[in-house]
Parts: sequence; structure tokens; C-alpha cells
Amino acid sequence: MSGSTAKKVILERFDRERIRGFVHPQTYLQASGVEILSPDGSVAVIPYVQVKAVSFVRDLEGNGVLAERREFLARPKTSGLWVELQFRDGDLLEGVIPNNLLVIEPQGYALSPPEAAGNAQRVFVPRQALSQVLVLGVVGGKRKRSGPEAEPQQIRLFAEE
Repeated sequence: MSGSTAKKVILERFDRERIRGFVHPQTYLQASGVEILSPDGSVAVIPYVQVKAVSFVRDLEGNGVLAERREFLARPKTSGLWVELQFRDGDLLEGVIPNNLLVIEPQGYALSPPEAAGNAQRVFVPRQALSQVLVLGVVGGKRKRSGPEAEPQQIRLFAEE
């Protein structure tokens, strides 16, 4: 891993253990689990079945996403799909995933968390950690293309002369 491209993360496991370290954003999702480099220099691959969430954070000493606010107070402003993730243990987390479904990883979902000013900037949640994913809304979708069938019909209040 190159130091310039390594991102700070807090990996939260279902046994409530937190692993703080660094990941390479393009290669941390391995076939068998999440590859993480600890601050002391050891590399570990944590199996997806043990991972609850991987929080990409501003500060390693701060909290991960599961210790911050987990739902939006109002409709989110970020463009994308507003989703609610239900974990296997019953916990809930809301977030926004990209509206382009081609960017969704086969291993899980990368989303923007509800607390924009919090320590967690981005979150990855493995599919194996979830029992349900609900779409709550579409935010900032493209408008329908204009055309003869898409034009709204304006009612006339006065007869035209």
C-alpha cells in the first residue's frame, strides 16, 4: 500500500470490536474480505461475514458511523438513492448511494452517511451484514425529457379570440 493513497478507516465488527487503520481505496475489497493495514504495520483480511461497516473517517481517533446519528433529520440534499439499511442484528442506518447502479460493488454498498459534519465521510457496508435494503426516495433525479407528450396541458381560463 502506498501511503499517499491510503485512506483512514474504522472497521466495525458485529462483536462490537473496532479496528482502526488504513485501506487502499481501489484494492481493499478482496475476494475473502476487507484488507486493512493497522497503524503498527500489520495487514489483516477481515472476512465479510464479520464486518458490520467500514467508515472512511477524517480522524482515526474519532467515532465511526455507528456511533454517530444514523438517520436523516429531513430529506437529504445529496443526489442519489436515499436508502435504509437493516443489519442482521436489527440495527438501522440511512444513507445515500449513487443513482448509477453500475457503481455498486458486488461485495456491498458504499454510501454517504446522514451526519455530514461527522467524522465518517463515507461508509462501506457488506451485503452479508444486511438483512434488508429499502429505497426511501430518489433525490435529484434527472427531469423527464421534454417533448410533445411530456408538455403539461395548460387549462384556459378565458376563451381565446
